[in-house]
Amino acid sequence: MPSETSWTDGILLKVTNVIVYFMLLGSNIYSVAGPEDVFGRGRESYFTPAPWAFGIWSLIHLLLLGMIIYQFTAGGKSVVVDGISWRFPLLAVLNTIYVNLWAHGHYIPAFVFALFVSSAVSHIYYVVKKYHRSESFSDEMFVHLPFGLYHGWTTVLVLLTAFEAFGVNAQVTRAGVFTKIFVFLALLFLESTSAAYAFGTKEGDIAGSIAITWALFAIFQHQTSSGFIHWSSFAFALLSLFWVVKSAYTTFVVRRQGGIVLDEERAPLVADGSD
Repeated sequence: MPSETSWTDGILLKVTNVIVYFMLLGSNIYSVAGPEDVFGRGRESYFTPAPWAFGIWSLIHLLLLGMIIYQFTAGGKSVVVDGISWRFPLLAVLNTIYVNLWAHGHYIPAFVFALFVSSAVSHIYYVVKKYHRSESFSDEMFVHLPFGLYHGWTTVLVLLTAFEAFGVNAQVTRAGVFTKIFVFLALLFLESTSAAYAFGTKEGDIAGSIAITWALFAIFQHQTSSGFIHWSSFAFALLSLFWVVKSAYTTFVVRRQGGIVLDEERAPLVADGSD
């Protein structure tokens, strides 16, 4: 980390980050607070969570606002400007397109862009975890935590948008055998991903597990028309909650013992290239 740096270093990217942050934030705020309740009126699938699940966007945006401010410091410049670089503006643009497509009911194009968003978040997550270990509270709070939540949440969004694009309409059609199987496999995938976060690094990644656990409980609360899906999501939510507790415990133990996880020890959850 450089000992001296000016807040104007990398100013073009810093200003771009500010602009795209408010573009990304604005699109999601409009979806929630606009003239139509988008998150409450979307196409119902048998994977749709309760509307309060989308409140996680508010937490992610709040933490990313901290990142936008943090980038003007020496430590923030090192990880945000030099590390994440132009990947964040790309993510913001892709996310804005995804949200607007989804909000207007274009679910198949939205699914395609959900994959793009997930790929962009995964690349940032990989870079941060592989090359920029947390060295301060600000690193943890404004970089590692928001992108951990973002990474877990986009996994949920890809599956949700897939069911909206290609699944049956839960308001019209009863859940058949194949629908139940596909939903069960999707729930199993989310719970397994939550477990992967817990064991992906020595101290675990509690943020990703929290995002998935939050979504699973929301699916359990909302999916009452099918007992199988309702209780399956509850069981997987409890398992995912266990991984949250495991991550919290191991993180506490590692830090209390003064353990420092070296860069080489970090095993990324994705394999979509390196920096």
